[in-house]
Amino acid sequence: MKLMTWNIQWGRGADGRVDLDRIIAHARRFADFDVLCLQEVSAGFPELPGNDDSDQFEGIARRLPGYQAIDGIAVDLPHPERGRKRFGNMILSRLPVGPVYRHLLAWPADPTTKTMQRIALEASIETPAGAVRVITTHLEYYSAKQRWAQVEQLRALQQEAVSHAHHPGVGKPADGPFFQPERGKPAILTGDFNCRPESEEHARLLVSFDNATPAFHDAWQVLRPGQSHPATVGLYDKVQWPDAPFTCDFVFVSEDLMGRLRDIRVDQETDASDHQPVMIDID
Repeated sequence: MKLMTWNIQWGRGADGRVDLDRIIAHARRFADFDVLCLQEVSAGFPELPGNDDSDQFEGIARRLPGYQAIDGIAVDLPHPERGRKRFGNMILSRLPVGPVYRHLLAWPADPTTKTMQRIALEASIETPAGAVRVITTHLEYYSAKQRWAQVEQLRALQQEAVSHAHHPGVGKPADGPFFQPERGKPAILTGDFNCRPESEEHARLLVSFDNATPAFHDAWQVLRPGQSHPATVGLYDKVQWPDAPFTCDFVFVSEDLMGRLRDIRVDQETDASDHQPVMIDID
């Protein structure tokens, strides 16, 4: 299974132009992905630089017809003229998808800082080796207080999900919403974490749980021990990221997937976003 993650900055490239066709073309050129995780997808936010009112969730799904598209809306606001304005993440999979969960992340008040609601979008992907949970997220950038709370929630969600996998519910398909299909125990946690490899947040995500819960491991460190993470932001946009380039986009895998990791790559060539896409290959 090839999984790719990318913060697409609502399709805005280093040239300031929003172009979803370019995003999809670069993604396909980088990897023949089975699962695509996207962050910063917009619908109806023309205030964003270069953006328009279009529904990018629908636009991206239309451009990848062989994939099941799952949206994860973090920000949902009234549009001044029609409908809603939405902002968040997506998962697109050409493998079968089991249960999906949309976890709004902790957002403790931090009134002196510009922040937004964040989400962790989870989908159990059906693979020949069983269900694998894929979680994609985009943690708070401006507020360290909120980002730390979100890291703690991601850890709690890992414990909760593994507990569900060990102890499935008693519901049957005839019970409707009280029946839940298999929720994968192995997990891939990916996205834009807005922290660096040497940060406390990164270290906290790797701390062990109880004996029943597999810990997370940084896939780059597993496959490239001793090698520095390649930069994933600010390679081309020097105005928005004056202290860049650096790394803040990661792929973490639970311990029970470590032995299945085969490759990890960062595409440092594309300038279709302010972030670089990351791909992992799992046997």
